[in-house]
Amino acid sequence: MTKKEKINAYRGSLVIPGGRVGVLLVHSLGGNPVELRFVAQGLARQGHTVYCPLVPGLGGGTDVSGLSSWQDWYVALEQAFDELRNHCDVIVVGGISAGAMLALRLARERAKDVDGNLLFAPTIWPNGWAIPLHFNLFALVYHKFVAKLMRLQQRAPYGIKDERIRNFVIDSFKSEGRPLEDLFGRGGGLVWEFKALARDVRLRLGEIPQHTAIFHPREDDQSDISNAFKLQRKLGGVVEVTVLDDSYHMVTLDRQRSLVVDRSIEFVQRLTQNIEEKAAVERLVKGKGLAE
Repeated sequence: MTKKEKINAYRGSLVIPGGRVGVLLVHSLGGNPVELRFVAQGLARQGHTVYCPLVPGLGGGTDVSGLSSWQDWYVALEQAFDELRNHCDVIVVGGISAGAMLALRLARERAKDVDGNLLFAPTIWPNGWAIPLHFNLFALVYHKFVAKLMRLQQRAPYGIKDERIRNFVIDSFKSEGRPLEDLFGRGGGLVWEFKALARDVRLRLGEIPQHTAIFHPREDDQSDISNAFKLQRKLGGVVEVTVLDDSYHMVTLDRQRSLVVDRSIEFVQRLTQNIEEKAAVERLVKGKGLAE
């Protein structure tokens, strides 16, 4: 952990203070900010302020009762965004897997305040090659109380192609004394809420105007690459897609994480430069107008 890096123990969030360019990143469904730490540290080394909040209800172990809704997740993310906005002039939002959907909703609702999107293996619906076929039956569930009777279990390789990294993640989880069921299992109510969130975002993708960078594995075990291509076609702004050929779903942890970090840094720098150049032109035009 760097000197600047700190973990907010109460909220379980990752916060790395920096300059006036901020990056807000959202973890996966049932995950936590550790999934994004490698990317967060890379961006912070460039002087950016990085905030990866643990979203109550979306994060693993934060909603044992299963009472939270995706609207609750969104409210918590907006609060995190407002906190970051108090310190930063330029803000890029993003996330991994289901967290990318929550970030896209924020980009739509706060379009004037969000300057760009950074998405890692975005998931409109889990349809990768390791998802059990019976999972498709979940699409037929229309009531949350029915969904809560279900329990969905992930299968190996659990989103990580590199066996060494996969075993490290599993061993770290065991060392915390938490059952692996918490790591690889998802309550039906949680998945039902995600389905509702994804539908809200999917139906209005054209209203999301920002420049977007997407990183998606060619052989994603959890979320087929068709998710990324659909976003590329439907989003309202320019969309860049980097296809990864040696990673599975958790691209921020897997073998090509360094490539993901490097290109994320380049995207944020390029986006910031474009914003600065545009602002300079506007000041020049305004100055000429006053002179006349």
